[in-house]
Amino acid sequence: MSDPLAEMVTLLQPAARYSKFVSGAGTWRVERQETGQPFYCVALEGSARLSAEDEQLTLREGDFILIPAAHAFTMSSLDDGLSPGMDPLTVTTLPVETRHGDPEGAPNARLLVGHFAFGSPDAALLVSLLPRIIHIRGDSRLSAIVQLVTDEARAERPGKNMILARLLEVLLVEALRSNAGEKAPLGILRGLGDPRLAVAIRRLHENPSKEWTVQQLAGEAALSRSAFFNRFRRTVGLAPMEYLISWRMALARNLLRQEDIGIQEIAERVGYGSASAFSTAFARFAGLPPSRYAEQAKTISNAADCDRRQCRPSGSGQASPQPPTPGRL
Repeated sequence: MSDPLAEMVTLLQPAARYSKFVSGAGTWRVERQETGQPFYCVALEGSARLSAEDEQLTLREGDFILIPAAHAFTMSSLDDGLSPGMDPLTVTTLPVETRHGDPEGAPNARLLVGHFAFGSPDAALLVSLLPRIIHIRGDSRLSAIVQLVTDEARAERPGKNMILARLLEVLLVEALRSNAGEKAPLGILRGLGDPRLAVAIRRLHENPSKEWTVQQLAGEAALSRSAFFNRFRRTVGLAPMEYLISWRMALARNLLRQEDIGIQEIAERVGYGSASAFSTAFARFAGLPPSRYAEQAKTISNAADCDRRQCRPSGSGQASPQPPTPGRL
């Protein structure tokens, strides 16, 4: 059967940004405004407090945090008091880590933090199906994967980018499936944790071009139509047909970015009998016809490729990659 979680991560196209070791000593605090990029953190030693996505969490040694779309967060020591003469926002670059708070004090927290990017233009659509924040406690598998990501990012080995891409996919799948189940927040992870709904979701992903009805999906889940519909919407956050259309459009957008596939073939692959029917549905969903979307996607892809290669206008010379700003978490 199809693996919906793996398919989503593959479509997200995770790419390495950077990772770094940070520590905190005394009373310290980090305040960040983000642009929706994915953020992760592993607590290596000690403890810290994280405020993000309207939640306050206490991080202990071995904890893992993943925010698929970080917009703002605050990380601080558990001590809310002020250290005499020391600004808690003080940042010092040490030989092997970035120190927050007292540069000479004994650290009360050591963390591995990092950012990666989702290359898919559909990232917002897919991320909306995931929890806003994932907190996993005491998972040695995740810590080991993150360490591999860090080691690979810092080294200059042949095949570095390919290895990083694969490791990030593994990291995402492991983090997401570790959070799946009935206790997962509203979304696809909770849906996959429901034995009845999981069967229907996998069937849908296995054959997205099929002319599914709610009754057919309910049959896969061994539920009545009304029970399935209500349970799906209550668990995933979308009605079954809304989810099906969202997934079909995500697949269609991915196919439209490939130059060797025509509109008619894409229409058939995602469950539409004709190019015109698909074009109408796509325009209603995406706000522009598929041919126009394909043109824009190609332009964006070329610009992104140029950015990765640090392109500059002719005559300006070759740019050097810029390292992350020192002191940033």
